[in-house]
Amino acid sequence: MPLDVAAGAKATAHMADPTNSQLRRRRGLLIVLSSPSGAGKSTISRMLLESDPHITLSISATTRPMRPGEVEGVDYHFVDEAEFQRMVREGEFAEWAPVFDHHYGSPQAPIKAALREGRDVIFDIDWQGTQQLHAAMGEDLVRVFILPPSMKELDRRLHERGTDSDEVIAGRMQRAAAEISHWAEYDYVLINEDMDECLREVRSILDAERLKRWRQAGLVSFVRDLVASSPAQ
Repeated sequence: MPLDVAAGAKATAHMADPTNSQLRRRRGLLIVLSSPSGAGKSTISRMLLESDPHITLSISATTRPMRPGEVEGVDYHFVDEAEFQRMVREGEFAEWAPVFDHHYGSPQAPIKAALREGRDVIFDIDWQGTQQLHAAMGEDLVRVFILPPSMKELDRRLHERGTDSDEVIAGRMQRAAAEISHWAEYDYVLINEDMDECLREVRSILDAERLKRWRQAGLVSFVRDLVASSPAQ
Protein backbone atom coordinates (compact mmCIF):
# COMPACT_ATOMS: atom_id res chain seq x y z
CA MET A 1 0.00 0.00 0.00
CA PRO A 2 1.44 3.42 -0.92
CA LEU A 3 2.68 5.44 2.03
CA ASP A 4 0.14 8.27 1.66
CA VAL A 5 -2.78 5.80 1.40
CA ALA A 6 -1.53 3.85 4.41
CA ALA A 7 -1.17 7.05 6.39
CA GLY A 8 -4.70 8.09 5.46
CA ALA A 9 -6.12 4.70 6.45
CA LYS A 10 -4.27 4.85 9.76
CA ALA A 11 -5.58 8.35 10.45
CA THR A 12 -9.14 7.28 9.61
CA ALA A 13 -8.91 4.26 11.91
CA HIS A 14 -7.43 6.46 14.64
CA MET A 15 -10.30 8.93 14.37
CA ALA A 16 -12.87 6.12 14.49
CA ASP A 17 -11.27 4.43 17.50
CA PRO A 18 -13.65 4.85 20.48
CA THR A 19 -10.70 4.67 22.86
CA ASN A 20 -9.13 7.68 21.16
CA SER A 21 -12.46 9.57 21.27
CA GLN A 22 -12.73 8.77 24.96
CA LEU A 23 -9.27 10.13 25.65
CA ARG A 24 -9.91 13.26 23.61
CA ARG A 25 -12.77 14.32 25.90
CA ARG A 26 -11.61 17.13 28.13
CA ARG A 27 -12.82 19.95 30.31
CA GLY A 28 -12.56 23.38 28.75
CA LEU A 29 -10.36 26.15 30.08
CA LEU A 30 -10.54 29.90 30.54
CA ILE A 31 -7.69 31.99 29.20
CA VAL A 32 -7.14 35.63 30.10
CA LEU A 33 -4.95 37.85 27.98
CA SER A 34 -4.04 41.08 29.78
CA SER A 35 -1.71 43.89 28.76
CA PRO A 36 -1.50 47.65 28.71
CA SER A 37 -3.39 49.17 25.78
CA GLY A 38 -1.33 48.81 22.59
CA ALA A 39 0.71 45.77 23.68
CA GLY A 40 -1.24 43.38 21.48
CA LYS A 41 -3.81 41.47 23.57
CA SER A 42 -6.82 42.39 21.44
CA THR A 43 -5.07 41.52 18.19
CA ILE A 44 -3.90 38.17 19.52
CA SER A 45 -7.37 37.42 20.91
CA ARG A 46 -8.89 38.09 17.50
CA MET A 47 -6.31 35.91 15.73
CA LEU A 48 -6.96 33.03 18.14
CA LEU A 49 -10.71 33.29 17.65
CA GLU A 50 -10.34 33.31 13.87
CA SER A 51 -8.00 30.31 13.77
CA ASP A 52 -9.24 27.99 16.55
CA PRO A 53 -12.87 26.72 16.47
CA HIS A 54 -12.59 25.45 20.05
CA ILE A 55 -12.22 28.98 21.44
CA THR A 56 -15.10 31.35 22.09
CA LEU A 57 -15.08 34.91 23.37
CA SER A 58 -16.64 35.72 26.71
CA ILE A 59 -19.45 38.20 26.04
CA SER A 60 -19.69 40.72 28.85
CA ALA A 61 -22.76 42.43 30.22
CA THR A 62 -22.45 46.21 30.32
CA THR A 63 -24.45 49.25 31.33
CA ARG A 64 -22.77 51.23 28.54
CA PRO A 65 -25.16 52.37 25.79
CA MET A 66 -25.02 50.41 22.55
CA ARG A 67 -22.88 52.07 19.87
CA PRO A 68 -23.72 52.18 16.15
CA GLY A 69 -22.95 48.81 14.52
CA GLU A 70 -22.93 46.84 17.78
CA VAL A 71 -25.20 43.81 18.15
CA GLU A 72 -26.87 42.59 21.34
CA GLY A 73 -25.46 39.23 22.40
CA VAL A 74 -22.55 39.49 19.97
CA ASP A 75 -20.58 42.50 21.17
CA TYR A 76 -22.13 42.77 24.65
CA HIS A 77 -25.23 41.99 26.63
CA PHE A 78 -26.61 45.48 27.13
CA VAL A 79 -28.45 45.95 30.45
CA ASP A 80 -29.52 48.91 32.54
CA GLU A 81 -27.99 49.76 35.91
CA ALA A 82 -30.82 48.18 37.91
CA GLU A 83 -30.49 44.86 36.06
CA PHE A 84 -26.71 44.89 36.43
CA GLN A 85 -26.96 45.43 40.19
CA ARG A 86 -29.50 42.60 40.44
CA MET A 87 -27.03 40.30 38.69
CA VAL A 88 -24.31 41.38 41.13
CA ARG A 89 -26.53 40.70 44.17
CA GLU A 90 -27.53 37.27 42.90
CA GLY A 91 -23.94 36.24 42.15
CA GLU A 92 -24.42 35.88 38.42
CA PHE A 93 -21.00 37.32 37.51
CA ALA A 94 -17.66 35.53 37.57
CA GLU A 95 -16.09 38.99 37.63
CA TRP A 96 -17.29 42.56 37.30
CA ALA A 97 -15.91 46.06 37.65
CA PRO A 98 -16.74 49.72 37.10
CA VAL A 99 -14.95 51.21 34.10
CA PHE A 100 -15.18 54.98 33.87
CA ASP A 101 -18.93 55.74 34.17
CA HIS A 102 -20.26 52.25 33.40
CA HIS A 103 -20.14 48.67 34.69
CA TYR A 104 -18.90 45.54 32.93
CA GLY A 105 -19.19 41.92 34.04
CA SER A 106 -18.71 38.34 32.82
CA PRO A 107 -21.82 36.14 33.37
CA GLN A 108 -20.99 32.81 35.03
CA ALA A 109 -23.63 30.54 33.45
CA PRO A 110 -22.28 30.50 29.84
CA ILE A 111 -18.71 30.20 31.15
CA LYS A 112 -19.50 27.10 33.20
CA ALA A 113 -21.47 25.58 30.32
CA ALA A 114 -18.49 26.03 27.99
CA LEU A 115 -16.15 24.36 30.50
CA ARG A 116 -18.43 21.32 30.78
CA GLU A 117 -18.70 21.04 27.00
CA GLY A 118 -14.91 21.16 26.51
CA ARG A 119 -14.89 24.60 24.91
CA ASP A 120 -12.30 27.23 25.80
CA VAL A 121 -13.27 30.81 26.62
CA ILE A 122 -10.99 33.79 26.09
CA PHE A 123 -11.19 36.99 28.13
CA ASP A 124 -9.82 40.42 27.27
CA ILE A 125 -9.88 41.94 30.78
CA ASP A 126 -7.57 43.85 33.11
CA TRP A 127 -5.74 42.68 36.24
CA GLN A 128 -8.67 43.51 38.55
CA GLY A 129 -11.06 41.34 36.57
CA THR A 130 -8.41 38.62 36.40
CA GLN A 131 -8.09 38.55 40.18
CA GLN A 132 -11.85 38.11 40.60
CA LEU A 133 -12.00 35.47 37.88
CA HIS A 134 -9.16 33.53 39.49
CA ALA A 135 -10.94 33.59 42.85
CA ALA A 136 -14.15 32.33 41.22
CA MET A 137 -12.81 29.76 38.75
CA GLY A 138 -9.52 28.52 40.27
CA GLU A 139 -7.52 26.06 38.18
CA ASP A 140 -9.89 26.43 35.22
CA LEU A 141 -8.21 29.79 34.57
CA VAL A 142 -4.96 30.33 32.66
CA ARG A 143 -3.55 33.85 33.03
CA VAL A 144 -1.27 35.36 30.37
CA PHE A 145 0.21 38.86 30.61
CA ILE A 146 1.65 40.45 27.48
CA LEU A 147 4.42 43.04 27.83
CA PRO A 148 5.61 45.51 25.21
CA PRO A 149 9.34 45.32 24.37
CA SER A 150 9.77 48.90 25.63
CA MET A 151 7.68 51.88 26.69
CA LYS A 152 8.98 53.77 23.66
CA GLU A 153 7.66 51.03 21.38
CA LEU A 154 4.33 51.01 23.22
CA ASP A 155 3.99 54.75 22.63
CA ARG A 156 4.84 54.28 18.95
CA ARG A 157 2.20 51.56 18.52
CA LEU A 158 -0.48 53.68 20.15
CA HIS A 159 0.28 56.58 17.82
CA GLU A 160 0.47 54.25 14.80
CA ARG A 161 -3.07 53.00 15.40
CA GLY A 162 -4.35 56.49 14.64
CA THR A 163 -7.51 56.02 16.73
CA ASP A 164 -6.75 58.22 19.74
CA SER A 165 -5.76 61.83 20.35
CA ASP A 166 -2.39 62.70 21.87
CA GLU A 167 -4.18 63.44 25.14
CA VAL A 168 -5.83 60.01 25.23
CA ILE A 169 -2.53 58.31 24.38
CA ALA A 170 -0.78 60.20 27.18
CA GLY A 171 -3.42 58.88 29.59
CA ARG A 172 -2.94 55.33 28.33
CA MET A 173 0.82 55.60 28.78
CA GLN A 174 0.35 56.85 32.34
CA ARG A 175 -1.86 53.86 33.16
CA ALA A 176 0.50 51.40 31.47
CA ALA A 177 3.08 51.41 34.27
CA ALA A 178 0.39 50.67 36.88
CA GLU A 179 -1.00 47.82 34.76
CA ILE A 180 2.45 46.34 34.14
CA SER A 181 3.15 46.31 37.89
CA HIS A 182 0.74 43.34 38.19
CA TRP A 183 2.71 41.10 35.82
CA ALA A 184 3.80 38.70 38.61
CA GLU A 185 0.16 37.76 39.33
CA TYR A 186 -0.05 35.86 36.03
CA ASP A 187 0.87 32.26 35.14
CA TYR A 188 2.70 33.23 31.93
CA VAL A 189 4.38 36.47 30.89
CA LEU A 190 5.26 37.11 27.24
CA ILE A 191 7.16 39.96 25.60
CA ASN A 192 5.47 40.93 22.36
CA GLU A 193 8.37 41.93 20.12
CA ASP A 194 6.81 40.22 17.11
CA MET A 195 3.06 39.58 16.84
CA ASP A 196 3.33 36.26 14.97
CA GLU A 197 5.88 34.90 17.42
CA CYS A 198 3.81 36.03 20.40
CA LEU A 199 0.77 34.31 18.88
CA ARG A 200 2.77 31.08 18.50
CA GLU A 201 3.76 31.29 22.17
CA VAL A 202 0.15 31.75 23.26
CA ARG A 203 -0.86 28.74 21.15
CA SER A 204 1.90 26.67 22.78
CA ILE A 205 0.53 27.63 26.19
CA LEU A 206 -2.96 26.56 25.09
CA ASP A 207 -1.67 23.23 23.74
CA ALA A 208 0.10 22.44 27.02
CA GLU A 209 -2.77 23.55 29.26
CA ARG A 210 -5.30 21.49 27.31
CA LEU A 211 -3.23 18.39 28.12
CA LYS A 212 -3.16 18.95 31.89
CA ARG A 213 -4.21 15.79 33.70
CA TRP A 214 -7.25 17.23 35.46
CA ARG A 215 -8.68 18.48 32.16
CA GLN A 216 -8.63 15.01 30.58
CA ALA A 217 -12.17 13.88 31.37
CA GLY A 218 -11.68 10.46 29.78
CA LEU A 219 -8.51 9.44 31.63
CA VAL A 220 -10.08 8.04 34.81
CA SER A 221 -12.30 5.52 33.01
CA PHE A 222 -9.55 4.71 30.50
CA VAL A 223 -7.00 3.91 33.22
CA ARG A 224 -9.59 1.89 35.18
CA ASP A 225 -10.39 -0.20 32.09
CA LEU A 226 -6.69 -0.49 31.28
CA VAL A 227 -5.85 -1.91 34.71
CA ALA A 228 -8.91 -4.19 34.71
CA SER A 229 -7.87 -5.70 31.38
CA SER A 230 -4.32 -6.53 32.47
CA PRO A 231 -3.40 -10.25 32.72
CA ALA A 232 -3.72 -11.81 36.16
CA GLN A 233 -0.40 -11.88 37.95
